[in-house]
Amino acid sequence: MKCPYCGYTESKVVDSRPADEGATIRRRRECLACARRFTSYETVEKLPIIVVKKDGSRVPFDREKLLNSMLRAFEKRSVSMSQLDRSVDNIEQQLQNNLEREVLSRELGDMAMDELRILDEVAYIRFASVYRQFKDAASFLKEIQSLINEK
Repeated sequence: MKCPYCGYTESKVVDSRPADEGATIRRRRECLACARRFTSYETVEKLPIIVVKKDGSRVPFDREKLLNSMLRAFEKRSVSMSQLDRSVDNIEQQLQNNLEREVLSRELGDMAMDELRILDEVAYIRFASVYRQFKDAASFLKEIQSLINEK
């Protein structure tokens, strides 16, 4: 690790502790040349995930875009931001654990719907109405009926 003060490349770790709920490791280091201390963070490298859209175009996975689309479904509903963040974390973790680097937008939408179904049925129906592009009331009613039958 290169010292931010003098540029020397050797340092020793003085203290290590978990940060961000265990997602990263915070390390206090001391430069062996100038003896000044600095902090570094160690995280697991995330491989880029590509979303293949309906039209065949490919875009990088955007966590914020997914979060915002799910957040819209919760408008005027009682859900904490931490619950929604955990749901997006679950989806992102599933994508990272998958050996495939590309995911179809349809699969990503299905994953979001699975998470929404657990959190709030109304938000699930709202998201489904946009995601599945219901053409009429019958298709909307069919989705509600399938939700009721699951219980």
